[in-house]
Amino acid sequence: MAQFFSIHTDTPHLRLIKQAVAIVRSGGIIVYPTDSCYALGCHLGDKEAMTRIRTIREVDERHHFTLVCRNLAEIATYAKVDNSQYRLLKATTPGSYTFILQATREVPRRMQHPKRSTIGLRIPDHPVVLALLEELGEPLLSSTLILPGDELPLNDAEEIRERLEHQVELVMDAGSCGIDMTTVIDLTTAVPELIRPGKGSLELFGIEHG
Repeated sequence: MAQFFSIHTDTPHLRLIKQAVAIVRSGGIIVYPTDSCYALGCHLGDKEAMTRIRTIREVDERHHFTLVCRNLAEIATYAKVDNSQYRLLKATTPGSYTFILQATREVPRRMQHPKRSTIGLRIPDHPVVLALLEELGEPLLSSTLILPGDELPLNDAEEIRERLEHQVELVMDAGSCGIDMTTVIDLTTAVPELIRPGKGSLELFGIEHG
């Protein structure tokens, strides 16, 4: 049975943040709010928890997980970033973007795309996530909370608890996050490529959508 925390969006209570991080470190899966929508998160070194998220989402090994990071320095630990990529990242983070980049050796093979050796990374702009990351001291392995058969991410914490109470260890209720997913940009190509349109603006990438 999942625990359920009601947490203040702007000033999250440190005691609840510490409890959530303890659950992550012990192998649990949490549902947490972001600046785009709710997401599933687990410890980046936990193979079993990652497999459980794949089962919840019904996705295969080609699904790009996302490393949710605190800052650009953390991204540079887990991804190969050249000067032009760095400039784009600096101009658009924190924000509602997920970037596909080449993974470094710090990223376990099971987390990388099996053929491309890439990984998704993002720096969110949400006090609850940033507090979680600060307490955790490393990235959170993450995937958008959109369930099989649904067209949109779940946005109501009570419904999330109802549907996932036996599949996750914690639901963090911070009210509505919205249903707009992150904009996914592939930065491994010569020109940034739009993979999925979402909440983040395309203006700085020179990409026209639609």
